[in-house]
Amino acid sequence: MARRKPNPVERRRELCDAAIALLAVDGAKGLSHLKVDRKAGVADGTTSFYFRTRSALLRGVAERLAELDLANLQSVADSAGADGERSSPSQLSVMVIQSGVEPRLSLTKARYELTMQATRDPELAAILRQSTDAFTKLHRDILVRLMPHGADLEPAVVEDLSNVTLTFINGLLLRFAHGDRIISSPEQLDDILAAIAVGVLKSSKKGRLTHATSERVLSERSLQE
Repeated sequence: MARRKPNPVERRRELCDAAIALLAVDGAKGLSHLKVDRKAGVADGTTSFYFRTRSALLRGVAERLAELDLANLQSVADSAGADGERSSPSQLSVMVIQSGVEPRLSLTKARYELTMQATRDPELAAILRQSTDAFTKLHRDILVRLMPHGADLEPAVVEDLSNVTLTFINGLLLRFAHGDRIISSPEQLDDILAAIAVGVLKSSKKGRLTHATSERVLSERSLQE
């Protein structure tokens, strides 16, 4: 019986998943085509066939991480109730806390390794920037759904809430990557994010707290006109 040829898309995902696991343990310096071959259990030279250069491999891994991250966040968006109606703890906090333990901790560690590599690789940086923009947009949508009367908030205020909470979450994930479990439960994270939101909403400068706010809001308004 003839052996079934591997699906190219599935094989690329398998190789990228193996590369993610290696990045999480050995860092970017420990990543090579041969190590990915061995980790994925495929013939030597397979990774080089699908990703000709190391840069191409890193970009493939970035795209795979974006795919996984957005799928996880989309599941949160799909489970978010109508304006202010949510389960306790929120699925957003559940997802973040799960990112601090395996198997998702490996994704978290690999993501920060790629972030450092992107400072020297413009193409890799562009992929990460595109995925970050998509992630941020989805995060804003989730905030509006989770907050009481979120749909009534000014776009600039939603932008502030999104930027501030995402900055906190990114810092928390970095601590997770270093093994620091400063926050251990979704309920605890829910309380902290709620406190942050209250602080933003009470600020006399709400809607003007983050630098990106004015540019992005003006851009969105111009597209709507």
